[in-house]
Amino acid sequence: MKKIFIALLGVMSIAGVANAQKKTSGAIQFENTIDPAAMASASGIQLTDQMKARMPSSSKTNFELLFTATNASYMPVEETEDSNGAGGGGGGMGRMMMRFGGGGGNREYYYTFADKSLTEVFDLNDTTYYMPSKLTLSTSGPIGSMRMGGGNPNDTTKAKPAPAPTIEVVKTDSTKQILGFTCHQAIVRSTRAIKILDMDKNVVEETKIWYTKDLGFDFSPNPNMWTEGAVLAIEGRGNSSIAKSIEYRNVSSKDVTAPKKAKLITAEEYKTKMENMMKRFRQNRPGGGQGRAFGMN
Repeated sequence: MKKIFIALLGVMSIAGVANAQKKTSGAIQFENTIDPAAMASASGIQLTDQMKARMPSSSKTNFELLFTATNASYMPVEETEDSNGAGGGGGGMGRMMMRFGGGGGNREYYYTFADKSLTEVFDLNDTTYYMPSKLTLSTSGPIGSMRMGGGNPNDTTKAKPAPAPTIEVVKTDSTKQILGFTCHQAIVRSTRAIKILDMDKNVVEETKIWYTKDLGFDFSPNPNMWTEGAVLAIEGRGNSSIAKSIEYRNVSSKDVTAPKKAKLITAEEYKTKMENMMKRFRQNRPGGGQGRAFGMN
């Protein structure tokens, strides 16, 4: 009887170790939702009915986080769909908003847990680039600033930079269960002075971050919106990213390693490229950029 008991303990111990090893790798499915009109409203922009009619009322994209004990990758798993049934055409607005704001779009993100480093991989002008970065809380605020009018309408040579917002992080006592994990709430409050139709206005934006330390690694579906732990939900006005399911399974190391066939680009080099692209766009559009439109900084 004693031998049987010892044997059972051995089997249970092996099973426990195997189960623990299994839970160090797997996949988490996220759903990103964007409402462009609500995001514009959160930034203080009043849209006309005609502008709203051209926007999808909501745009959803599914993403997958693959993780091991040391690394992770995060990328889209299907095309964006919008609630107006516009398919790829309407979904383009959602992808554009995510591409400028970080955390998704047509990009791939590769995380290294040891030093919280991040590699962003994307295509630009038929070239695949990789850009090193880190998990961080962006000083540009939860939602990219938007500007309508103001300044010299004939000046199309450069973008008009918006002043940096005041960022405040409030950690609350609120908790909620996401995928069986206890998640804690951090509220990121951004106060920004913007100009709308030549009028100065303060816009306050709040984004709720729900994170857990139970997974044992640091991660955020938007690498610019992170305070600590593994973020399983980000909730802002008109946009959200929420973990919907988790599956523990074996994940190959190559699936969480950035591709080697890519060209290095620094954040400054990328910024310069985007500024030049926007400059060419403004110069080539009808009227030479004299019309008033809203832009993002």
